[in-house]
Amino acid sequence: MKRLVGARNVDEALRLAEGGADVIDLKASGGGALGDRRTCLNVACAAALGAFGATAYAQADSPTPGKLRSLAVVDFQLVDDQNNSLTKAAQEVRLRNATVQLQQELAQRQLYRIVDPAPSRELQSELRAQQEFLYRCDDCAEQVGRQLDADLVMVTWVQKVSELILNLNVQIYDVRARKVIFSKSVDMRGNDDVSWSRGVHYLVRDMAEKRERNPRYGQ
Repeated sequence: MKRLVGARNVDEALRLAEGGADVIDLKASGGGALGDRRTCLNVACAAALGAFGATAYAQADSPTPGKLRSLAVVDFQLVDDQNNSLTKAAQEVRLRNATVQLQQELAQRQLYRIVDPAPSRELQSELRAQQEFLYRCDDCAEQVGRQLDADLVMVTWVQKVSELILNLNVQIYDVRARKVIFSKSVDMRGNDDVSWSRGVHYLVRDMAEKRERNPRYGQ
């Protein structure tokens, strides 16, 4: 048997529906009928309320262009067991260029509000003296983020398997949550300027495409 619940107005009816009422009888505030006496079955009410509630919460939780999370990009590091002296100088330049390109493309795509990392250069150098690779040190990312007052810190590195096979990696640390919330890797073929630039571009483009489908991606 359906449970009949009285309601003085539409707002109260919707509130009662959320509380699980099966049938709601809409009445005027003075007790008279709203035109004809109408009932709202819970099937229709629940469907409408469910859709409305889901939309409202999604809108409240989804990031908006005007509220981008701030992100600091830590300088790229190279994981290279080969330590080829012939390519070392060129790789140092590529690491610096990759960092700048990544910051610029993330900003252009409006994926994050990019924070100037310059005030953390000295801290990053000190941390590198203590840790071989910053991506292995969550506390390092947290220290950088707190110094820069950034929501997120993106730690970056390139792993070189050979002169032909490399991969570009990023990892995002949430300073407030104190944990890694995102990681991504892109394969590169060839240890040259074009390959590195393409790797950074593809990574950001793929992130942007996924963000369009899921506003929380990478955040």
